[in-house]
Parts: sequence; structure tokens; C-alpha cells
Amino acid sequence: MDDTLAKILAAAAHGRFPPPDGATTVVGQPGARDAGVLAFTAHSVVFTDEDPRWVRAVLAATPGDALAATMNPYFLSALLARSGRHMNTIDLLTVADALPGEPEIALREIEDPEHPRVARAMKYRDEVRVWSADGGVVILGRGVAGRWETAVEVAEEARGRRLGERLARAARHLVPDAVVWAQQSPGNARSVRTFQAAGYRPVGSEALLVAG
Repeated sequence: MDDTLAKILAAAAHGRFPPPDGATTVVGQPGARDAGVLAFTAHSVVFTDEDPRWVRAVLAATPGDALAATMNPYFLSALLARSGRHMNTIDLLTVADALPGEPEIALREIEDPEHPRVARAMKYRDEVRVWSADGGVVILGRGVAGRWETAVEVAEEARGRRLGERLARAARHLVPDAVVWAQQSPGNARSVRTFQAAGYRPVGSEALLVAG
């Protein structure tokens, strides 16, 4: 398995980004599950096991701004068709440093693998752990290139109490690594504000291609 993407992500988590030279780096998939595109400032990374020559040929033929070609629907549609995968959305990719000590919010771990939230998370992540709080849950697991990722869910009746922010911050205490990653749909402004209030900083955009 190719560890190039893991190295790129580790560097980006600490503020060391690929050069803003307008180029696209094509690397192999870190594993069978994960393929997709990362776009940093004026530099993109396509991680796929498809032929790099084909990738570059389609990018060259993609209409519009060359700097945005990897996130152009023309290119993404071609990559999806070629790989036989599908995708949900283009996400904002964010990262935050781990925090010491215990979370400030009371949590109870859900250990039932049949629990719907656990089962759903396990489709996209490994080593999944889920904790519940009054009105919400926080999820941790290993996602793309083995990085630790988090997601939070807040019940509608619990909104307006900054619970999402507290759960997102709790993940920074719970993560067994130096950093924790999270994705938010750019159109979900409430989610974007929640994670940034919890200390997550924007890194780039990400389109994940899902098999099956």
C-alpha cells in the first residue's frame, strides 16, 4: 500500500503544505477502500490506482480554471465512471491538535457493534469508537490513510446549546494521536462554524470516492 498520502496529510496537519505551484500530484491509493481528491491552495493530490497518464489527460481536457480542475464536475464524473465508485459531496477538510486530559462533557461509550451509529461509521472507518452525551454522539475512527477522524451528531431538540462544539472539542481529548481530522460540507454553515469554534482549522477540500 502507498504511504505517500499519509505523509502529505501528516505534513499538512502541521502547516507544511505542497507548493502552491498549480500542479497536481497523483499517488496510489493508501488502501483498497480509499480513493479521491484533495485540493490545497494551488496544488491538488489525486489518490487513485487508476493510470496516472489517464488522470493527467482528463485533467488537461477539463474546461474552466486549471487550478480548480481536480474539483471540477467534469473531472470528478470521469474519475467516478472510470473507477466504478460514487461520492457524496465535496467536503471542507479540517484538523485540530489533540488536547490533554479528559473531555469537559460527560460521555458514555457505546460498545454495541450493532448500534446504528456504530455500524454506519464502520463502513467508512476502522477502529471505530462512539460516545453518547445527553442529546448527541461523538465518533472517532481511522479513515483515509489511517488518519484519526471525528464526526458529531446533535439531536434536533438539543440544538442551540453549543453541544456540537463541546462534542467536537471532546474528540480532541479522546483521540489517541497528535491530531484529529474532520470533514464538513461547505454548505452546512452551522457545522463549519461548530468545528471552527472547537479549534479545527481549514486545510483544504476533499472529495472521497466510495466503492460499492
